[in-house]
Amino acid sequence: MKMLFLKRKIPALNLQETLIVLAIIGILLLLALPNLMPLITKAKSIEAQTQLKAIYNAETTHRYMYSKYSEDFNALDFVAPRTVKENGTANYQYEIVSADDATFKARAEAVTDFDGDGVLNVWEIDEQGNPKQIIKD
Repeated sequence: MKMLFLKRKIPALNLQETLIVLAIIGILLLLALPNLMPLITKAKSIEAQTQLKAIYNAETTHRYMYSKYSEDFNALDFVAPRTVKENGTANYQYEIVSADDATFKARAEAVTDFDGDGVLNVWEIDEQGNPKQIIKD
């Protein structure tokens, strides 16, 4: 008794077809990426605006209590999030540029270049409470 084995060909992609598909996907990504970079930068800048608003609120509270703004994050009970360079999640580092009895200025500077053009994004806020983009990435 002989067993008959039938060889059936299963339709599938060969190596050349797979490489062509991957090359097409790569080209489409290269074409789409420049259009997406402004959206990525805008989304990441929301972090800076949110943290600067938190600094503004802390500074305002400190001024109500002590009749002056503070240059010390510890006095404000503000803990800056760890940056991506410190194995954290924040894309910005924060500092208080100046503070006196009537005014203050805080800055958020990007630690990474979002679009690879060599320019780092910078935001500032003052006693008015409106974040302003100083250097656009």
